Amino acid sequence: MKEFEIAFPLRHEPAEAELRQAAGRALGVKPERVAAVRIVRRSLDARGEILYRYRVQAAAMGETLEEYKVPAYQDVHAAEPVLIIGSGPAGMFAALRLLMEGRRPVILERGKDVHARKVDVAVLNQRQCVNGDSNYCFGEGGAGTFSDGKLYTRSSKRGDLREVLQQLVAFGAADSILADAHPHIGSDALPRIVERIRQCIVEHGGAYHFGEKVTGLVPVSDGLRHGWKVTCAGGASYSARQVILATGHSSRDIYRYFAAQGWPLEAKGFALGVRAEHPQTLINQIQYHGKFQPGMPAAEYSLVEQVDGRGVFSFCMCPGGILVPSVTGPGEVVLNGMSNSMRNSPWANAGIVCAVNPGDVPDFDRYGVFSLLAFQESVERAMFSFSNSLRAPAQRLVDFCRKKPSQGLPRSSYQPGAINAPLCDLLPEGVFERLRVAFAAFDRKMHGYYTNEALVLGVESRTSSPVRIPRDPETMCVPGLEGLYPCGEGTGYAGGITSSALDGILVAAAAAAR
Repeated sequence: MKEFEIAFPLRHEPAEAELRQAAGRALGVKPERVAAVRIVRRSLDARGEILYRYRVQAAAMGETLEEYKVPAYQDVHAAEPVLIIGSGPAGMFAALRLLMEGRRPVILERGKDVHARKVDVAVLNQRQCVNGDSNYCFGEGGAGTFSDGKLYTRSSKRGDLREVLQQLVAFGAADSILADAHPHIGSDALPRIVERIRQCIVEHGGAYHFGEKVTGLVPVSDGLRHGWKVTCAGGASYSARQVILATGHSSRDIYRYFAAQGWPLEAKGFALGVRAEHPQTLINQIQYHGKFQPGMPAAEYSLVEQVDGRGVFSFCMCPGGILVPSVTGPGEVVLNGMSNSMRNSPWANAGIVCAVNPGDVPDFDRYGVFSLLAFQESVERAMFSFSNSLRAPAQRLVDFCRKKPSQGLPRSSYQPGAINAPLCDLLPEGVFERLRVAFAAFDRKMHGYYTNEALVLGVESRTSSPVRIPRDPETMCVPGLEGLYPCGEGTGYAGGITSSALDGILVAAAAAAR
């Protein structure tokens, strides 16, 4: 077997015969002696002539290509249960791995199933009514369900990404995610996939319980066996020897519960900033160097700059996307972005955020381990205090950087609406100053990016959890709390759909092994 690269013009999809010709040249054999050809990676190169670059595996006669097969799910109706708190990517893929291991996943989800959740999301957008347990962050599928389904990750050390991607394809995702360099599914397609995952888990003997907000975790022992009793707000309780915590980055109540019990917690750095929204046509023009033609994919970008010892970078970039309210409670304004599978809205948006580390906000040091969480909450409340609604404080980009009032705002995709505001003054000074410098530097990398055609809106603050629940690297349990397994974004071990899914798999395998 041999791997090689080959490039084709953007509009030219390689035919089987062309791939075999290229494979024959790479293997040093005639095309008819090529036994198999497979595209393993496809990326778009717009640095000069616009090309698709393919990484291809090929095998000559007598050789075979390595095939990856997801282990089979077992019937676990009679198996020992493992409780999973949260049904986001970490929780779902932990449950699927438990099926492979012959353990019975029982998922407790504070929110609603994905279809009922879509109704609450619509009400949130249209009427600005926040359901604290069913919104863009909470509910079946977690925050990733309505954030484009971006599957790109650098977390290769966590496990085999193929286990995640192959299962997503089996549940209905396009098989292009297996090869695309920056795969995504789309927020219009994800609910159907999430529902199919639930159906699979239930058919094999697992269980889902919606509307079960966990309020208590009590270690129990009969002298021989240790386990956990989990109580919920509605009065129900569940018991198992092992509990997987997959609560998501906005489940602040779990941190406060840990603190009340005297259990270990750590402050953890996160990133905070704004959402920058440009016309997609402008981003296309910049990234394709004026060569964009209808039918080409909506252009993406990735930007990073070091400013005064802290990284400022683009986060969750959504080409052809829209802005959405990611609030989980009253009195806060939080933004995120999403795209549907076609990525065909007139706007491109991305979080432009600044790293904030423990010790960076001395005014909040009195909150101890919750210093960055308190800082995060204070900025979200400041945005709400200005607008007194879910409308997002906003400024034109150049005006923002120059601390100049904007004379009117461009149209935005954000459905609750934008309100003309001195966003530069509403943000913490250290964050604003780094953003101001970074935006000017970004224009040197993407000439035309720094423009008053763009809008910046506040605040993008839920990039990751500002608190970590420690875990032992060998047992994967919270130190001193046998059988309690923290995982995913909410406990500080992942950042995105695929890294959360991989972490859920890692923890589920550890739980099954014990």
